[in-house]
Amino acid sequence: MSGHSKWATIKRTKAVVDAKRGAVYAKMSREIIVAAKLGGGDPAANFRLRQAIDRAKSEGVPNDNIARAIEKGTGAGALDNFEELVYEGYGPGGVAIMVKCTTDNRNRTAGDVRSYFSKFGGNLGETGCVNWMFKERGEIVLPKDAKFDEDSFLLEALEAGADDVDTTGEDQILVLCQPDKVEAVQSALAKAGHKAISAEVSLNPLNTVEITSKETAKLLLKLLDNLESLEDVQNVFANFEMDQGWMSEYLN
Repeated sequence: MSGHSKWATIKRTKAVVDAKRGAVYAKMSREIIVAAKLGGGDPAANFRLRQAIDRAKSEGVPNDNIARAIEKGTGAGALDNFEELVYEGYGPGGVAIMVKCTTDNRNRTAGDVRSYFSKFGGNLGETGCVNWMFKERGEIVLPKDAKFDEDSFLLEALEAGADDVDTTGEDQILVLCQPDKVEAVQSALAKAGHKAISAEVSLNPLNTVEITSKETAKLLLKLLDNLESLEDVQNVFANFEMDQGWMSEYLN
């Protein structure tokens, strides 16, 4: 598991809130709007929308907010002109970073993203400067409890169409699959009694940069944390490895 994957897992495990609740609501609503706009407003027929709704509910977003976001996405409400953008750059220690955004004002978003890169020792680059270092893959995260049987779960996951399973997390399991199989694998695991915490297409680094300085690690984590706190930012991906204790210490 890459350093960034561990970072994301630790944040989920500790239930870290990286933005004010109002900003979290707005971030989740944007994801729902875009999903509904691209694939329709029926969650049963739109996997991306279904996942966006599940994430929003896990963050405590009220049902009324979710319904309004779906209406905006399908054109039933006042439609915001949101677009999806990806920014690329380098963080402290030469770490490659991809920032996926949903915005109705690309100038504002670009300025905010560039500001954080500069503030925390990074550089915002041109399109294509680091995306060749990443490959899309499906990632399904499930809870791990005391009754977890690694051998039987691995068999179920492989039969469901997964490529691999990472069970090194203390209380979470990471199932890996092809990007186009996320929905099928999650559905098969759910039928087997395994409800996912999240299921999405992630960007997996093809190579990683090892961070050996605690100060560099702290600066990098500050950059990632602040980027993720931006209302326009949906996901941040990076290709680093570092002492897991440094990540835990930063979040405590």
